[in-house]
Amino acid sequence: MRTVIDNVAAVILAAGMGTRMKSKKAKVLHEIIGRPMVTYIVETARTVVGNNIVLVIGNQADKVKRIVSEETDVIFAIQEKQYGTGHAVLCTQHYIPEHSNQIVILCGDVPLITPNTIMQLINDHIKAMRDISILAVKVDNPKGYGRILLDENRNVTGIVEETDATEEQKSIRMINTGIYCIKKDCLFDSLKKIKSDNVQGELYLTDIIGIGHREGKNIGVLVGRDIEEFIGVNNCEDLKKVEIIMRKRLCSSR
Repeated sequence: MRTVIDNVAAVILAAGMGTRMKSKKAKVLHEIIGRPMVTYIVETARTVVGNNIVLVIGNQADKVKRIVSEETDVIFAIQEKQYGTGHAVLCTQHYIPEHSNQIVILCGDVPLITPNTIMQLINDHIKAMRDISILAVKVDNPKGYGRILLDENRNVTGIVEETDATEEQKSIRMINTGIYCIKKDCLFDSLKKIKSDNVQGELYLTDIIGIGHREGKNIGVLVGRDIEEFIGVNNCEDLKKVEIIMRKRLCSSR
């Protein structure tokens, strides 16, 4: 697959502690078929955006930087303290290549996402001339995930996290995958307006959706088809599940 137009950059969030892994190793360094998890998403991003990759690191930053650098060259942004996903993306502001005016945000612990799906998101976003595009998926059991909020006209009005959701909102099956395509100016303008007045006391990246809606931004959703692509690794069981899927992919590609 050839590189997307050069004005798209990828931000990969890989700074988290990963306490549920019950391991001293940084979450994104846990291995899938002998390779650190984060290297899969870096490789995928490179297929789509070439060298325009900014990796946000924090927990065991030096080790993550060294291991990733052994495979490829990326731009590193440090998140010194864990103030949430919004703060993590804000840490990349001065590292985004100047010529990039669209940003794809990816997660270092979601290694099964494919280049084709990221390409579809970017193409859908640019074709619709949106300010913000969310990659979502519909699941039977949405517990633990942020829900996509729509108005009566199916316009996106926001994303609510599980801990802040009402009982009615918890019944919504369309969930946020944590993957977005956003105009750069819109992203960093919105990030400076988010507040930490939530249960976790963090700066949620998802709050830019509500801000964008209030400001009349063009916000849309692309619903992914393959739920497996969006499995996030939060614990050892997730890691085993992802490795099984990855092995199947490798076997089918031979």
